Amino acid sequence: MYQKILLAVDGSDASKPAVEEAFRIAAAARARVHALYVVSKWGVAPYAGYYEPEALGAVLREDGRIALEAVRVAIAERRIPGAIEIDETQSAADDIPSCLERCARRQNVDLIVMGTHGRRGASRVLLGSVAEGLLRISTCPVLLVRSVHIDAAQVRHGGHG
Repeated sequence: MYQKILLAVDGSDASKPAVEEAFRIAAAARARVHALYVVSKWGVAPYAGYYEPEALGAVLREDGRIALEAVRVAIAERRIPGAIEIDETQSAADDIPSCLERCARRQNVDLIVMGTHGRRGASRVLLGSVAEGLLRISTCPVLLVRSVHIDAAQVRHGGHG
């Protein structure tokens, strides 16, 4: 059974079901949860108005503090052993999946839980897929928890996200 779970948090609606699933697994397995928010200050979307990496980094770190504070409160309320952390990609050539994998190794986790938007087609190609990137490099099991939200474009085009 799992003893330490890395919970990837990005503050989006897609990560909320992943938080709940990680907590369910942790409660059943009496596991520890390590929640991680990764700052990648070299990407511009969805903060297209920022071009300076340090300014973008400051905004993203604040987003991370807000997202992780909600997780910290939930960990305390449910009495699940855990910790929170903000980490950053190391350069413009680094990416979020690599940062998640480094943290998983550093923390010696045996499961990574993360949410996924479940995008398909052009939106997945344009935005990339952190989940897919992590699946390709992870050295431990990864549980992807799909967001229950399906956007209108996916419904019109027959996709399920």
